[in-house]
Amino acid sequence: MTSKATIPGDAQSPVGASLLAKASSQAISSLNDTAQSRADSRLQVSGPTLDFADISLTLGRTTILDHVTFQVRPGSVHALVGPNGGGKSSLIKTLLGQMPHQGRLSLQWPGEPGTIGYVPQALEFDRGLPMTVDDFMAAMCQRRPAFLGLSKHYAKAIGDALERVGMQDKRKRRMGALSGGERQRVLLAQGLIPAPQLLVLDEPMSALDEAGIRVFERLLDDWRAAGITVLWIEHDLEAVGRLADHVTGLNRRVLFDATPRQALTPDRLLSLFSTHPRSAA
Repeated sequence: MTSKATIPGDAQSPVGASLLAKASSQAISSLNDTAQSRADSRLQVSGPTLDFADISLTLGRTTILDHVTFQVRPGSVHALVGPNGGGKSSLIKTLLGQMPHQGRLSLQWPGEPGTIGYVPQALEFDRGLPMTVDDFMAAMCQRRPAFLGLSKHYAKAIGDALERVGMQDKRKRRMGALSGGERQRVLLAQGLIPAPQLLVLDEPMSALDEAGIRVFERLLDDWRAAGITVLWIEHDLEAVGRLADHVTGLNRRVLFDATPRQALTPDRLLSLFSTHPRSAA
């Protein structure tokens, strides 16, 4: 039995609204030939199919998204690449229910609708606040006020998530004292609670150091093995070539949608990063 949810262009989805509530509470070239075969070899898929159908967005006289159409396969790691200002983050905001748009966006779940996790690009907060890693995780992941500490219900899940990103030993450190890469790891940890079936990542590698990148790559392998659908905005094309199952190039409109080997060619990348998008390849 499958379940389908459609996000119309003139309405905010309940799923998107719940993600927005979570996000706003923050105050805050080696290509892998076996990527597609890895995706096809999974026996169980928990994540949904995403269908972006003719999505358009205009702000004032500026066209942000121009009839964007592509599909994210269930249980795949799907990368979204393109220049700054090309509409990647705006497209994510349509999924999160933050942007009015034209067109149709639907999620087809393999069973009952699951959980959507979101990891933003950066964490904005007052670094002078005496907020520890535990405090931040409590504020993000539980209903109980953070000043009361971790609830027993979430304590194990938060500990496990911090262990997965290598931040277990820094739980009592102030968030403002962490490096940019360490804060990014904490952001990755909060995206794991509750365990998602669809995970939306907005440039998660942007502030990571080498150790953090290894953590992220291990997480990607875990998500793929668990059949989680991952929609991943990324500027590091070498990493996309190694780690993604599928790549969509977006510069206001879709310029290519293919496997990494087919997508990340010099001609297609030149077209993608040109000031004025050319015809779709």
